[in-house]
Amino acid sequence: MDLPPTNIDRIISLSSAALVSRQFVDMSRIRIEGYLAAFPKLVGIGKQHTYIETENVRYVYQPIESLYLLLVTNKQSNILEDLETLRLLSKLVPEYSYSLDEEGIGRTAFELIFAFDEVISLGHKENVTVTQVKQYCEMESHEERLHKLVLQNKINETKDVMKRKASEIDKSKIERNRGDKGGFMSLQSMGSGRVDTGFGSDSGISNTGGSGFGSGSGFGLTPEVDTFSTKSKGRPAASATAPPKGLGMQLGKTQKTNQFLESLKAEGEVIVEDVRPSVGQAKPAAAPLTDPVTLTVEEKINVTLKRDGGVSNFVVQGTLSLQILNQEDAFIQVQIETSGNPAVLFKAHPNMNKELFANENILGLKDPNRPFPTGQGGDGVSLLRWRMQSTDESILPLTINCWPSVSGSETYVNIEYETPAQIDLQNVVISVPLPALREAPNVQQIDGEWRYDSRNSVLEWSVLLIDNSNRSGALEFVVPAADPSAFFPISAQFTSSRTFSDVKVVNVLPLKGGATPKHAQRTLLATETYQVV
Repeated sequence: MDLPPTNIDRIISLSSAALVSRQFVDMSRIRIEGYLAAFPKLVGIGKQHTYIETENVRYVYQPIESLYLLLVTNKQSNILEDLETLRLLSKLVPEYSYSLDEEGIGRTAFELIFAFDEVISLGHKENVTVTQVKQYCEMESHEERLHKLVLQNKINETKDVMKRKASEIDKSKIERNRGDKGGFMSLQSMGSGRVDTGFGSDSGISNTGGSGFGSGSGFGLTPEVDTFSTKSKGRPAASATAPPKGLGMQLGKTQKTNQFLESLKAEGEVIVEDVRPSVGQAKPAAAPLTDPVTLTVEEKINVTLKRDGGVSNFVVQGTLSLQILNQEDAFIQVQIETSGNPAVLFKAHPNMNKELFANENILGLKDPNRPFPTGQGGDGVSLLRWRMQSTDESILPLTINCWPSVSGSETYVNIEYETPAQIDLQNVVISVPLPALREAPNVQQIDGEWRYDSRNSVLEWSVLLIDNSNRSGALEFVVPAADPSAFFPISAQFTSSRTFSDVKVVNVLPLKGGATPKHAQRTLLATETYQVV
């Protein structure tokens, strides 16, 4: 959404003020804008408190970089409740806006207003968490997802039944043909090539295929039919005609099975085909770039934990990549800042001015007259790499403990997770291997959602968001008696917007004068391998 620069910095305050101010009777837009216009004159510099009271209203605010998150209430409202509302809103802002500047807020203005509307209703705070607000805005339904899973299972079962029926029909047709035509004619009808009659002929008899087994040996059969024992029951003979070049061996459904499925489709049945990912399948395309300069900070974490405690392997590898749309913006330098952690070892690209980076944390080419490449696909041009290795269990983003115990003919499995307070995790999936089961495990307690993959015998525990409201969680389920080692290794997948290196882009510096090009930063921490063995 394109807005004038003078109004963008008021989006957060305008939306929250409009929502909270519903408790004022007949609140007009002019009056709300008047309150907002008076706020910059009232706020001071260097003050420790974050509220201002006037004759009629109270301003409760919180700085967010160069902007203010503002609540306008009457003086009779509970200041503690207002501060709690403000704190919750401040946690929602970075969830929907990737950059906390005027342009980033302007792009996600509607998403922020919808999220704020879930927190504040008719001037009062709703008892919700960040996870619930995101779920309400995404309009996801647990019942709907469960219904889809049940429906998909029924479709898969029906598909298996259809495959078995098709196989039975093929076998019955072949048996019927074998019964109608006996002896040599049955064999000839099953083959796809001709059969030369006569055994014991002289060596001058030639084979149709040109390279048959009986060449020069007196056997007059073509390569399609060597002996009667080579015909498997119910399987038509292979054609002696060479396949077209480039096709090679083809695996999958038979032609008659395909015809049977096509006939079912013609009758109105819904057939869901299996789609298996191919080797080396490309990753889904990233969102199109809109900013002239985009810098991506990405870290991949590899962790192996011991089931009894301790860390076997803990390695973090990160990259800072650059993508530029236009050639005129390619003459730049990038200034960054890091957390200063000595365990993080940085290595700049060979074309970078390493002395400039070591002294001023500025990434620039050795030749300042040379531009950066533009129009790069994928992740762009890698400017900086780093690596961190540690055995400190206290800085792990996620710890998992599994306690299986056998009681009689059943095994009770308790699993719990914990995360530190300084990092939030998204899209967390913990996969627990199970012994071969006839039915799904009996889940007695869970913080989140679960899904049983019967094909791979894996229980998947998913949590959409882990933040201060759910720093720890537990899962308890019961299965038939099994060896405790059958529930390992446990693997986990998650993402986060907080990285270990804490690399941030401070500024983009133009080398040939002119205005500083607009830039955006993307930050992502993702798991490569995360296991408890």
